[in-house]
Amino acid sequence: MAVRNLLFIMCDQLRADHLGCYGHPRLATPHLDALAARGTLFERAFVQSGVCGPSRMSFYTGRYVSSHGATWNRVPLSIAEPTLGDYLRGVGRALTLIGKTHVMPDVHGLTRLGIDGAHDLGRLLARGSFVEEQRHDGHHAEPRARYAQWLRDRGYASADPWTDYVIAVTDDAGRAQNGWHMRNARFPARVKEEHSETAYTTDRALDFIRAQGERPWALHLSYVKPHWPYIAPAPYHAVYSRADVLPVHRDRAELADPHPVLSAYRTQEECANFMRDEVIDCVRPAYMGLVKQVDDHLGRVWRLLDELRRWDDTLVVFTSDHGDFLGDHWLGEKEHFFDTVQRVPLIVAHPQASPRGARLAQLVEAIDVVPTVLAALDLPPERHRVEGASLLPLIRNEALRAWRDAVFSELDWSYRAARRTLGRAPDECRAWMVRTDAWKYVHWAGFQPQLFDLANDPGELCDLGRDPRHESVRRALRERLFEWQCGLKRRTTVELDEVERGTAAHKDAGVFFGVW
Repeated sequence: MAVRNLLFIMCDQLRADHLGCYGHPRLATPHLDALAARGTLFERAFVQSGVCGPSRMSFYTGRYVSSHGATWNRVPLSIAEPTLGDYLRGVGRALTLIGKTHVMPDVHGLTRLGIDGAHDLGRLLARGSFVEEQRHDGHHAEPRARYAQWLRDRGYASADPWTDYVIAVTDDAGRAQNGWHMRNARFPARVKEEHSETAYTTDRALDFIRAQGERPWALHLSYVKPHWPYIAPAPYHAVYSRADVLPVHRDRAELADPHPVLSAYRTQEECANFMRDEVIDCVRPAYMGLVKQVDDHLGRVWRLLDELRRWDDTLVVFTSDHGDFLGDHWLGEKEHFFDTVQRVPLIVAHPQASPRGARLAQLVEAIDVVPTVLAALDLPPERHRVEGASLLPLIRNEALRAWRDAVFSELDWSYRAARRTLGRAPDECRAWMVRTDAWKYVHWAGFQPQLFDLANDPGELCDLGRDPRHESVRRALRERLFEWQCGLKRRTTVELDEVERGTAAHKDAGVFFGVW
């Protein structure tokens, strides 16, 4: 049966190694494991940035960060950059959002064109061409949001129930404590599990899918967890303990003469705290509980797809926008170019997957999601603009002449305190990564590069960025980055067939230059 529907599921800040199907020995994720058994699991999927906003904009546009330009969370995606929602809208369909996108309105672009939010087009463009059935970004208070009012209707009497209940906890003495403080991650949230962000988001998704009947639909189900604040509702706050967590991946040698940017980052509060064992021991079990909760609620979604027999005509994509260091490499949060953050889970369940349950080792990227969806729905590939490649040939086990040999990622760290620590101007803080099977190279503007020998140091503990014995490797990878930059798609206003029709056609237009 042909694919009619899209279910595009994304978690925020979910590490690939924190799923059972990706090898975690203690974190039970049976429903995502079942999705992998039904579809195709990509062992080496990488994002285009280790930051929420730019990573998601690459997922939504199919374009690298250098192409779409939304380099940081506070940098809006230009309204000139079409998203998956625009491509669906072009054929009379809508891409519905339930959850988080990190899309910010391009106010300057809208103003320049005289478009305001009072009209349908302006509202759609300001939202990245998502139809926002229910948006909840979950990283700051949203007292006027529908979720906040929904909580008040259920007895959470507060002007800001997210702060006072969803991410607040009750300590051993029965007192309310602030969930922003990571020391409180061992306590349960003050909100009931059935009223938590993950449960609420899933409820809205189930309502949406049921309401569609036999009409084709496209849904972006985007969970805010396990992103901080690391506060889980009971019983998930206590499902796992210190004994269940993965060993912290770090080495004292990383702190000896480190890269200047990493050294500056480690003075920032989130990194300085995650360098301490007591923080890791408190947060990691709660993080695991939040992942377990998402998996349990995805089980509800799978049961509805079973009930409605939607697996036969629905493309299901599950992924994450980046990982979370949780103390690995003496770092907290995300951003940097270690695989801990850059590698994400990617599971695609296509009705025609062959064989089911395949685990593929090809290098794939976030930008591959858009062309995969377009191909699955039999829509134009938009090759003049989209920089990713459809995964359908891999999923269907079709013969391919070649596949990519490298992946690329970027970081704009202008908004971070590390910039001021190092005395850099806001336009001097960019970095680019190229990762092949054997090597990872990071070009830092204004600083020495990083280099990791992935064959002999897969854990990326030894930076060879200044080792004179590897200058030839660094030179070759710098050239690879240059080739990649040269190949980015900047001519986006004409399609390739238009170029073909216009080639050497000047005489057809009545132009006869150069004639003797």
